Amino acid sequence: MSSPPPGNSAASRDIAYHVHGYTNLAKHEQIGPQIVSRGRGIRVFDDAGKEYVEGLAGLWAVSLGFSEQRLVDAARRELERLPNYHCFAHKTPDVTIDLAERLLGLAPVPMSKVLFANSGSEAIDLAVKLIWYVNNARGRPHKKKLIARKKGYHGVTVAGASLTGLPHLHGDFDLPIQGVLHTDCPHHYRFAEPGETAADFATRLADNLEQLILDEGPETVAAFFAEPVLGAGGVIVPPETYYGKVQAVLAKHDVMLVADEVICGFGRTGNMWGTTTMGLKPDMMTMAKALTSGYIPMSALMISEEIYRDLVKQSEAFGVFGHGSTYAGHPVAAAVALETLAIYEERDIVDHVRMTAPALQDGLRRFAGHPLVGEVRGLGLIGAIELVNDKAEKTPFDPAMAVGATCQAFCYEAGLVTRALGDSLAFCPPLIATAADIDDILTRFGEGLNRTEHWLAEAAA
Repeated sequence: MSSPPPGNSAASRDIAYHVHGYTNLAKHEQIGPQIVSRGRGIRVFDDAGKEYVEGLAGLWAVSLGFSEQRLVDAARRELERLPNYHCFAHKTPDVTIDLAERLLGLAPVPMSKVLFANSGSEAIDLAVKLIWYVNNARGRPHKKKLIARKKGYHGVTVAGASLTGLPHLHGDFDLPIQGVLHTDCPHHYRFAEPGETAADFATRLADNLEQLILDEGPETVAAFFAEPVLGAGGVIVPPETYYGKVQAVLAKHDVMLVADEVICGFGRTGNMWGTTTMGLKPDMMTMAKALTSGYIPMSALMISEEIYRDLVKQSEAFGVFGHGSTYAGHPVAAAVALETLAIYEERDIVDHVRMTAPALQDGLRRFAGHPLVGEVRGLGLIGAIELVNDKAEKTPFDPAMAVGATCQAFCYEAGLVTRALGDSLAFCPPLIATAADIDDILTRFGEGLNRTEHWLAEAAA
C-alpha cells in the first residue's frame, strides 16, 4: 500500500488510491479530480459548493434527478426487511418476482422471462452467453458470430467491449474477441456518399450487412446487437427506413436481434422503449441505468419464450442452468427499481418527456448556424451537437486539438456538465427536467461554445 499523499486532501488521496475510467491517467496525476459532493434535483455540487446543471444525467442514468426521496426510502425499507438474498437453487426474494412481472408487463414486444444482472455491460455478456448456449441447444454449433456496429456502444466487459465499435476500447486489451464483427455506422451526416439520400444510405447499409453475413456464412452468424439510438458513440439517430431494412436482412438469414436499451429505455426517446420509437422486434432486450434511476446498480435481460424453452431443455440435459451471480436480482436493487417504475407511471414521465422534448430539440437546433456547429441531432430528451472545422465540407478538427474536450471544459466552467464524444457534445438531462431547466442547459452550453470559438481564434492568430 502506498503512503498517504501530502496533505491527505480528497484530491490527493484520489490520485494516490483511485483509478478512473475513461480518463487520461497521466493527465489525471497532474490536474487531479473534480470532486462532486452532493446533488439536488437536476443539479450537483462540487466540494467547494459550486453548482452544476447535470446535462448528461450522470452517465445517461439519473432519470429522476439526484434527490428523489422515495427511492432512498425504498432502499432503506428493503435493507431493513431483506438486505440480501439470492436467486440460486429454486430460491428468490419476493420483490424480485414482483419486478420481473412488472418489467414483462412493460415489454414492447412479447417477452417471456427476465434475467437480472448488475450493469448494462453484464447484461450484454449474458445475452452473448445465451446466444451461444441456445444455438448449441438448436444443434447449430457453428452459428456463433456476433455483429455490432462501428460507433455502437455495448459496455466494457470482454464481450461488451468487443461488440462496442470504438477503437479505444480495443487497443492493447486484445479485443475484440474472435467471432465479433462490425458493420457500418448508420450516421448519414458523416458517412453518406455525396448526394446519397437518407433512404438510399439505409438501403446501402442493409445491403452491406447482408453481404457481410453472406461472406461469413449465414450458418455462422448468430446475432446482431443494436442500440435504438447510438449513445456513447455520438448520439446517432439512424435514418427512418434503416431498421426496417436491417430487420428484413436479419429475418432472411435467421439472425437474432438484441436491442440494447441501456440508454434508450424507460422514456428517454419519448416512448417507454427506444425499441418502440424505432420499430424494432428484438429477440432479447438489455436494460439498466434508468431502471433504478441510477440510484443502485441493476440491469436486466428480457428473452423470448422460444429462447427460454431452449434454456429449459439444456438445463434438463446438464442437470442445471449453469449461470447466476450473487447479486443478480438483489432485493434492495429490485425494490428501488419497482419504486422507480411506480414513479414513472404515477408522474407519466413518458408524456412529460414528449412535452419537454421540443424545448431540447428546438433549442439545440438553434445552434445550427454557429460557425463551429456541423450537425445537430437527437430525439426525445437525448441529443448531440457535432463541432467541425469547416461547415460546408463537414471537415472535422484534428483530433490532437481536442476541441470537443475543450468545449466540455468551458461548459463545466459555465456550470454545465456535458460529455464530449470526440467532437460531439452530448445532452441527456434527467427526465424530470423542465423547459426552464433545459433553457438553463442551453444558455450555459452557448457560453461554453462561444468560449471555444474564441479559444480557436486565439490559437489561429
